[in-house]
Amino acid sequence: MAARAGKRVVIVKKIIQGGGGHHGGSWKVAYADFVTAMMAFFMVMWILGMDDKTKKAIEGYFSNPVGYKKGYGAGASPLSTGTTPSNIQKTQLRMIVRSTEQRTFEKLKSQILDKLAKNDSLKKLNAMVDVQVAADGLRIELVETGAGDVYFPIGSARMKSASMLALQLIGSELAQLQHAVVLEGHTDGAKFGADGQYGNWELSSDRANAARRILETVGVTGGRIVEVRGYADTKPRLADDPMSPANRRITIFLPFSQVNSSDVATPGGLGASMRDSLVANIGKPLPQTPSVSIPPQAAPIPQR
Repeated sequence: MAARAGKRVVIVKKIIQGGGGHHGGSWKVAYADFVTAMMAFFMVMWILGMDDKTKKAIEGYFSNPVGYKKGYGAGASPLSTGTTPSNIQKTQLRMIVRSTEQRTFEKLKSQILDKLAKNDSLKKLNAMVDVQVAADGLRIELVETGAGDVYFPIGSARMKSASMLALQLIGSELAQLQHAVVLEGHTDGAKFGADGQYGNWELSSDRANAARRILETVGVTGGRIVEVRGYADTKPRLADDPMSPANRRITIFLPFSQVNSSDVATPGGLGASMRDSLVANIGKPLPQTPSVSIPPQAAPIPQR
């Protein structure tokens, strides 16, 4: 004790610092960066898989988000579900609605063609059904072939077995949707009803009405059939051959939705205007489905 009495005792404290092993936080930063990069990668891949119309809609929002949506506390999403008012760019939303409905019609076209192709009875009857997604909507046509009496007897609105069977198969697919349906009747250019009491106008309308009754029995109800039209011979399928049996047909028409400015003023209005949205498939390419064409006729048949 005496030897140490005159010395100064110095106590040195060493603090050893380390990463803390798996209890540290440095790995969390690296992991967060990795997750962010992966999210950005998958977003890019998802956008690349979209069709051109949807890409343009997304590009329009990111190019001018202020013009695309001027929000008031409802978030930055162009399809915000907030209750505050928002001014959504109408053109982009119309493109999204049209793209979505076109996918619905393409899928329906494929389903109808597959169901008709598997029916042996229609093959034996030589019944022809043409399904096309046109610029104004989906058109399904029961087209006469041969002598022109596959679906209806000549000059009569009484249905034959081929027309009843085809309409039942088509109607079972249409019943799954909520789109409006328009029915059209067409005749060829042969003069009918010389006395003026019953002619092509009445005949085409009666045939369209007969198709309406069949569709309603298989589930196309609830006011979905909005119009029944009789065009007589004013809209021939083969304009250069007005007497062709192919001009005698029944058309089932599902028009594209008309999105008005008032309909898309709010996100709720947008949802109401898209009757059968396949939102989950927006990023998928359109399916490639076969088209049906009219076989060449040997010679014009001047019958109805």
